[in-house]
Amino acid sequence: MSNLAKPHYTSSNPNGSRALLGEKMANSGIQLLGFFLSLLGIVGLIVGTILPQWKMSAYIGDNIITAVAMYQGLWMSCAFQSTGQVQCKIYDSILQLDSALQATRALMIVGIIVSIAGLGVACMGMKCTTCGGSDKLRKSRVAMTGGIILLVGGLCAIVACSWFAHNIIRAFYNPYTPVNTKFEFGAAIFIAWGGSLLDVLGGAMLAASCPTKKQVSKYPPIGSSRSGAAASTKEYV
Repeated sequence: MSNLAKPHYTSSNPNGSRALLGEKMANSGIQLLGFFLSLLGIVGLIVGTILPQWKMSAYIGDNIITAVAMYQGLWMSCAFQSTGQVQCKIYDSILQLDSALQATRALMIVGIIVSIAGLGVACMGMKCTTCGGSDKLRKSRVAMTGGIILLVGGLCAIVACSWFAHNIIRAFYNPYTPVNTKFEFGAAIFIAWGGSLLDVLGGAMLAASCPTKKQVSKYPPIGSSRSGAAASTKEYV
């Protein structure tokens, strides 16, 4: 009577490849979401920097009812009348402005330029683009670098908005400031704040797409496992 040893076949784990594919798709989705958030943030920074409503006249005390609303921005001051007329005046000289306003201008411009540069770098490193070659590891590093640059640009804008807001609050609660010259937050500073936060969030998502080491499968290929099992099979008589 002959006993034939049954060969044992070892198949590769399909769950590992599916998990790796799912991880790649999730990473690409995070990169796309971070890119669009940063793009919206840059648009918000540009719009907020241009608008003159960084601070508006506060209606307190005897200044509750007025026919003119005063707005001041980084580049001009405007007067909105109750009849619908708007009169704006661009600041004549940079040297006549206070140092806080000049610093806010500079930080906002630097934040916008750095954010645009970071968005361009991140675009070359995203997995859904063909720029930067076909090396996945290199593209991931480029995308991470672009995300870090976006973080720097967004932080510059946050510092600028927070500094400007601190000056508004300090002047508002200063007892020596006349009531009719007190200002409060305008709509533009909130737009700039929102844009900077979106910029930081998008940059963080792109920076989180850092390259990972290539995973080595613990299971041997199907062909090699089958050949090894067939070679080890012996027939006894």
